[in-house]
Amino acid sequence: MRLRILSGLGALTAAAILTGCDSQPDTTKLADTKVDAAAKLKATKAAKVKNAAAVKANELGQIPVLMFHRIVPKPQTTDDRSPQQFRSDLERLVKEGYVPITAAEMVAGKIDIPAGKHPVVLTFDDSSPSQLTLNQMGEPQKDTAVAIMKEVAAAHPGWKPKATFYVTRDMFGKTAREEQAQMLLWLKDNGFEIGNHTSDHLNLRGRSHKEVEEQIGKIAAQINSLSYTKPTTIALPYGNQPNKKDWALRGKLYNHQGAFLAGYTPAPAPFSKSYDAAGIPRIKAMDKKGDCAQFCSHAWLDWLKKNPDMRYTSDGDVSTVAYPKYKAPYLRKSFANWSLPY
Repeated sequence: MRLRILSGLGALTAAAILTGCDSQPDTTKLADTKVDAAAKLKATKAAKVKNAAAVKANELGQIPVLMFHRIVPKPQTTDDRSPQQFRSDLERLVKEGYVPITAAEMVAGKIDIPAGKHPVVLTFDDSSPSQLTLNQMGEPQKDTAVAIMKEVAAAHPGWKPKATFYVTRDMFGKTAREEQAQMLLWLKDNGFEIGNHTSDHLNLRGRSHKEVEEQIGKIAAQINSLSYTKPTTIALPYGNQPNKKDWALRGKLYNHQGAFLAGYTPAPAPFSKSYDAAGIPRIKAMDKKGDCAQFCSHAWLDWLKKNPDMRYTSDGDVSTVAYPKYKAPYLRKSFANWSLPY
């Protein structure tokens, strides 16, 4: 019995020597680690709040989604812009701190732009040759929309040529499958988004569910077969929604995250309660003339400049949604974990 007691005392002595009398238990160390991590997290959030406040971030603000069609030397309709006008449009965006994102990035909430900058979505309908034509070297033809975007980007480092092209079966004036594939793959390889604009550009309002699915699904399948791309957004012809607006979002051959209209206002941020994925408004690119004196791009950009508290301003962190505290009621609940009020 005495031998057993001595053996037990020896084991306790050895354990004391190994661990040290003053060593903290593992549970204490774990608690300290948690406290340190919490303190670091709190400090990181405080720094983010400070940075957001410094640039007056407002990621619940409105985003201009500009709608373009043809870029031609002699505009024939109010939808057309001349190369000079289009270049001027882009230069203004650069000057006023706008950075292009794609429609897909907008609807997904992946608005990754520098702090203090404002997102803008450039959209092009109808897949016109004036938007993209490739020369014999496989480069965009001079004075096409893509060529002008690349020129402006080259002159302004940090401003990326990004846009969304809403395609119909016309495919930039190409009829041969190989040529159509070349055009779509060029856009894909150069960071542009390929969107759905229905096969025949038909007004979807009043049409049956079957007709709507056929018009949207046919071009979706064609785009996918040519470029291995499944469009994630659609621009509705004439801005008209089908009888049930969700028909434009989901069908047998397509699954869109956003449907764009041809309306007259800037679009709500995807984090805002007023955002409707099935009906995102766009603004026609046009000077202040006639109806456009109030409802087109020049007028709305003027308004956003005069009302900066209504404009989307980035905090530079794609993982947060920063905004002044008084705008908290406008945040969608699904983005509560991203919330960064200041």
